[in-house]
Amino acid sequence: MSRVAVVHLDESCLGNGREGERPGGAGSLIEVRRGERIERRDVYLYAPDTTNNRMALQGAITTLNVLAGKGKRLRVLMVSDSEYLVKGMREWAPGWAARGWIRKAGPIENLTLWQALADAARLHDVQWTWVRGHQGHPKNEYANDLAVSAAREKKTSTGAVESGFAEWLAGKRARGKFEGYDPNASFEQIERRMAAGESFALADD
Repeated sequence: MSRVAVVHLDESCLGNGREGERPGGAGSLIEVRRGERIERRDVYLYAPDTTNNRMALQGAITTLNVLAGKGKRLRVLMVSDSEYLVKGMREWAPGWAARGWIRKAGPIENLTLWQALADAARLHDVQWTWVRGHQGHPKNEYANDLAVSAAREKKTSTGAVESGFAEWLAGKRARGKFEGYDPNASFEQIERRMAAGESFALADD
């Protein structure tokens, strides 16, 4: 049975929709079990002039390709607050691909990124689910902070790097946030559901 990976993604674009340069970032928190331990890694990337939607796509592409780096096929749950990304991969992209990447209502925006993401997703058994952003979901908030930091500091990780999530969570708890939250239990719940072959809804947080 393939190993389960849970990925929490977010994206940022400083000045999205405004004139001039719009630096962007994307961040991913990857969770995978190794024996009795749950291992966490971060992926983050920077683009000098972009949009939120492009960074959502690029972050997902990069993360799925990083996960495929050792040649193993995984069962992956991609959790994002981008409806553009999640609905796109669940509903739009399969139809576009079936029609030769043609949309009835005109050209597909960010076509090459959608195609690259479809290719990356085929490397694994992937499900996509949406979580409402900025609603106190710790792992979504952490991914958001990774994305904003990447955009502001113009930095890109070399593959998956050691995660700073534990230190980030400890800092939040010191200020009275997420005191009763168990990050391992939330991973294990998803892991059990995926092991049972359960499908995740569009909004399943």
